[in-house]
Amino acid sequence: MAIETDAAPPGVAFPSGSLRGPLAFAIACFVVWGLAYGLLDVLNKHFQETLQVGKAQSTWLQIAYFGAYLVMSVPAGLLLQARGYKAGIVSGLVVTAIGALLFVPSARAESFTLFVGSMFVMAAGLCVLETAADTYVNALGPPEHASRRLNLAQSFNALGVFFGPLIGGALFFETPGAAPGGQSAVQLTYLVIAAAVLLFAFAVSRARLPEIHEAQRPDAPAGDAPLWSRPHFTLGVVTQALYIGAQVGIGAFFINLVTETWPGLTSRQGAFLLSIATAGYLIGRFATTGLLLRFAPRSILTVYGLANLALCLVVAAGIEKVSAVALIAVFFFMSTMFATIFTLGVAGLGPATKRGASMMVMAIGGGVLLPYPMGRIAEAYGTPAAFLLPAASFVLVAYYGWRGAAQISSVEA
Repeated sequence: MAIETDAAPPGVAFPSGSLRGPLAFAIACFVVWGLAYGLLDVLNKHFQETLQVGKAQSTWLQIAYFGAYLVMSVPAGLLLQARGYKAGIVSGLVVTAIGALLFVPSARAESFTLFVGSMFVMAAGLCVLETAADTYVNALGPPEHASRRLNLAQSFNALGVFFGPLIGGALFFETPGAAPGGQSAVQLTYLVIAAAVLLFAFAVSRARLPEIHEAQRPDAPAGDAPLWSRPHFTLGVVTQALYIGAQVGIGAFFINLVTETWPGLTSRQGAFLLSIATAGYLIGRFATTGLLLRFAPRSILTVYGLANLALCLVVAAGIEKVSAVALIAVFFFMSTMFATIFTLGVAGLGPATKRGASMMVMAIGGGVLLPYPMGRIAEAYGTPAAFLLPAASFVLVAYYGWRGAAQISSVEA
């Protein structure tokens, strides 16, 4: 039964007992979609080579993945409202496993269209999972520490993102351009993922995950005030959408960029470089969690946004080797952006937090915005030029940290 604890802020009901167990289960979920996302960008280049799809066409994988977030975020939020966090997490895991299993017949048919459909189903499950886990971690403790909790959880997400390119690089590019049967590594990889996710879903279903009941905070806006009337939330959703678009486009064309600007580099080596970049992403998550003990989230977001603006302009210049190194550095500064925008955007929403969080997760659907136009630019003018689009997105990220989130500085997570 939920009770008011001495450590709880006014109006927020935390359950009795330790929150460490539930937090550990929630954080473990972050590894699941981190691995799925880490494999996504390697699949993009793999299918360019084995299924002979163009750069722009290959981005339909990203469009399917992030389009699922557009379709499923609102239903996921409604599920959380009706059934709670545990039901959301278990449901998300089960649907994710079903999507992963669909990769098996897709690989046998060697059909890019079927792969796109399988990716959509899997991402629909990941959307439900992420909506539940992000919001749960955000709620499991005092709101003034929410940004640190979510950044810590996202650090474990980065572990999955790190291992994805390592697995894909080792398996998917072992025999590039293989004829029939060339998708066997993809088939086996996703079969193993499906089995592991189902086992984890069973473990979560047996675990005790208490609900957190968020009541109205005395310093929060009126509970019946429309979410879209709150400037920090509205601009936060827009910023999140464009940031995710930039992140997805950067990952989708990472291997293309490094192989085109680093003479002699193979696609397999490019995938391993992507793992190095995601290691920087992982380091950035842990390092930034520490920095949040001394600096305001808004300040860090502003500095990181400006840093990535400068780095993306270097990438767009197409300088031999230098642009590739600059692109690797971009990942360090992207590390904290999602979690920080998320916590700033939902701060002070009171009982509307779950609805606001579902909208913030829906903004992940912004991943559909940049990959395809980046692909068209890459085909017409070369891959480096495509990185001007992410550069423009980081301008908004820096602005949101500087001025856009100023309205909630008093309740900053």
